[in-house]
Amino acid sequence: MLQQGSGLCYNSLLATGYAVKIACLVNTYPRASHTFIRREIHALERMGFAVHRLAMRSDRAALQDEADKAEDLRTEHVLELGRSRLAGTALGWMLRHPAASARALACAWRLGKRAGNRPRHAVYLAEAAYVAARCHTLGIHHIHAHFGTNSASVALLAHLLGGPRYSFTVHGPEEFDAPHSLALDEKIRHAAFTVAISSFGRSQLCRWSAVTDWPRLKVVHCGIEPARFPDPAPVPAKLRLVAIGRFSEQKGFPLLIEAVAQAIRHHPDLHLTLVGDGPLRGEIEALIETHTLRRHVTLAGWLTEAQVRAELAAAQALVLPSFAEGLPMVVMEAMAAGRPVLATAIAGLPELVTPETGWLVPAGDATALAEGINQIASLPLARLTEMGRAARARVLARHDVNREATKLALLIRAAAES
Repeated sequence: MLQQGSGLCYNSLLATGYAVKIACLVNTYPRASHTFIRREIHALERMGFAVHRLAMRSDRAALQDEADKAEDLRTEHVLELGRSRLAGTALGWMLRHPAASARALACAWRLGKRAGNRPRHAVYLAEAAYVAARCHTLGIHHIHAHFGTNSASVALLAHLLGGPRYSFTVHGPEEFDAPHSLALDEKIRHAAFTVAISSFGRSQLCRWSAVTDWPRLKVVHCGIEPARFPDPAPVPAKLRLVAIGRFSEQKGFPLLIEAVAQAIRHHPDLHLTLVGDGPLRGEIEALIETHTLRRHVTLAGWLTEAQVRAELAAAQALVLPSFAEGLPMVVMEAMAAGRPVLATAIAGLPELVTPETGWLVPAGDATALAEGINQIASLPLARLTEMGRAARARVLARHDVNREATKLALLIRAAAES
């Protein structure tokens, strides 16, 4: 059996001659904000893994990047099969596996009680039966789910229904907000292993799982593809900042608008580009009008990966004003692009952003964010460039997707062979 600490390297995995067939299970895939999943899948495939993409639904209407559109075509979307086909496949599997179905039904009942929504978990049970049947048909050895929410519920129930062993990656912060109703302890107990994307994330999983399960809690960072980040563009002379993410409560963008309103009193040439969209767009637009910041703030909407890299190249730094996070990909991408980061000191961010690579400020404090912007503005280009180089070196050392996917590959192969 291959263990994570065995020293087996990327090339050794390719040379084993044993192709592991796995399913990557996600609730909605692909999404513009889930490029880290695509990168991980592609890295596993480069190692010789056969990866079947399984998602309950697609977000194709919102996809702009051609790579995401191509990934959508490679993904089996369960709910697009139609109710009759899904129900027929699920019922057929359950009738052929009555004892396993009874165990899974009891588990779905418990999960539904904890979540306060048993009807929804009845749907998860049907989806899980379909997934178990598909894994049997395709000869899949292992299921790896992303997020500890309903995708992990389906993976757990599929396993109890007689499907393959499973694992899942917890990204946060949603899972950290509702560990009891999500039954993280039960999902962790039944999983072959559970992945956190930072040491902070693993510490939170330790809080909600049995001590005996802690050895199976692993850290595998989300990864970037170094080849997509060649030598950084020179840091621009103008005070331009960029913030990237969904316009939701946890990202703190309204607070960033308040900070910009304070910072322009000292730096009237400051410009911020917000990349993304979401439910708080109206509130953000209203704040921009209230503070007469239309000349200083651009709402760019969702952009392709190439366009995001262009925005990073045009900025002196990335700003992340979040109230809750896991360990955001945008921080890794900014650092790989040679840009320092101004972020809130929460979750896994202090593991990546250091005084040599950026600034950490208290969450929820617009004045602290404004002071961080002032610090960026006060530094000469040479110092910003030096910080950007340190940021690039740090993220490439810690978040190379091939290196991180190798860690996951070792864990999956060990689980499949045990």
